[in-house]
Amino acid sequence: MQASSLTSRLIRRFVVKDWAWWELPPLLRWYVATPIIGALAFMAIAAAHTDWQADDLIKFLVLACCGMVSNASTPRIAYTSSRGLTRDFSSVWVVPIAILLPPIYAAVVPILFGLIMQLCVYKGIIYRRVFTAAATGLSYATASLVFHALPASFAGGSVGVGMHAFTWAIAVAACEIIGGRLHHFLILGAVKLSDPKVKIKHIEWNWEAIQGLFVEIDLAVLITVAVGISPTLVVLALPTVLLVRRFLVHPLLIAQSRSDSKTGLLNVSTWESEAETEISRSIRTGNPVSLALVDIDHFKLVNDTYGHLVGDKVLKAVAEALTNGSRDYDRAGRFGGEEFVLLLAQTTGTDAIKIAERLRAHVEGLAVPVDDRPGGPVVKVTISIGVTSIARGETRELIDLLAAADSALYQAKQSGRNRVAVSPTDRTAPLDVLNVGLAGAPHPRDESRPTADPHPAPGTASPRPVQVHVQANPTSLSLCQNRSLSVPIRARHESDLHG
Repeated sequence: MQASSLTSRLIRRFVVKDWAWWELPPLLRWYVATPIIGALAFMAIAAAHTDWQADDLIKFLVLACCGMVSNASTPRIAYTSSRGLTRDFSSVWVVPIAILLPPIYAAVVPILFGLIMQLCVYKGIIYRRVFTAAATGLSYATASLVFHALPASFAGGSVGVGMHAFTWAIAVAACEIIGGRLHHFLILGAVKLSDPKVKIKHIEWNWEAIQGLFVEIDLAVLITVAVGISPTLVVLALPTVLLVRRFLVHPLLIAQSRSDSKTGLLNVSTWESEAETEISRSIRTGNPVSLALVDIDHFKLVNDTYGHLVGDKVLKAVAEALTNGSRDYDRAGRFGGEEFVLLLAQTTGTDAIKIAERLRAHVEGLAVPVDDRPGGPVVKVTISIGVTSIARGETRELIDLLAAADSALYQAKQSGRNRVAVSPTDRTAPLDVLNVGLAGAPHPRDESRPTADPHPAPGTASPRPVQVHVQANPTSLSLCQNRSLSVPIRARHESDLHG
């Protein structure tokens, strides 16, 4: 039975009509196919015109094996991180092959690197892996043709000495830039076509990208010069590449240990640590600080209706709204499930209410796509927010802020969801439940809404007073298919109000 299942899976891989490539939009589909066709045509032509020599084959195998070992030892996080384009340092091994050997070898070696990555490091989507290998092969084969076209007095087949060694290294660097940039822009073109919202400048012009580019060029040139002097020097090049790449991946590992894997926000332990530090600083300097507890309304219904993958998309959309709506010195984290927390440094309670209301309105207007089809179904959700704050000169602990914000969040849920509720941290404050419209004008108290008992039973803690900012429209979850469709939500038991 297992053999039959394995056989059927292998057969399906060779059924052309079942390839995921066909599901791409037409323009992107042919953009992906063009470098693959070009690479195959180049390899066929180059193979017919190459003077095959045993020394070249041995040198190719040595460099290719070093590159495969280097790729196989790459931490998986380097490929799963979403911060810009993946930089796996394959080019530091492709460049010496392109410079020291005929162009056919530069076109072939990315295929080996792609196989190693797919089998040993990270199983990516096949057509993307093939496209990347083809783009790399074409780019560096072009760089190889450029280098071999340079006059021997400037470059040539050997490093040489004196001024020739210097110009030779300059030629290698120029060809690495040509191959690297051509490959890079081919990949960026595919990224932009697959997601037009991607900001290319954010990928290109950031410190990590510039640092990685400089290190990659530098290593490629040094390894090429070393191997050009003597192929035995490759034994020094491999450990150098491994150590440098580990150093560059280290910040990603640190970020991963601090972040929630699904949303990219701070995880609970990191958020609590940084929040306590910020609260201590605010108390010491006499600055206000506020805290908002955010919960997605009826999140279970999203998972039950569309599945957990769509639920994860909703979590990411709300997390992005939190990140985009906060400042660099604010602290946004995921508390677990569908609950988030936001510490607003140097923010008064009044300003915190405005920020929370902006966030609530923004999330209400989001439309999260269920799948990648253009014009496909979308899901819309709302959030409830509990806000509390520490005024200037007050002293409170983080646990007090969380308890007060949780009390306000409970009241926002109890009052109909899709609301912002505010609670002071002082338990002894006089009870005053006030409904406030979106414009901020007070409305008469709605006696039909559940309110706290002003005379609690003996032995029970007095509930926290809250102010509820009421959304004018009824709360609902929209399950949309290319049109606005609101599906009323059945009220749940009071014990499940946080859902």
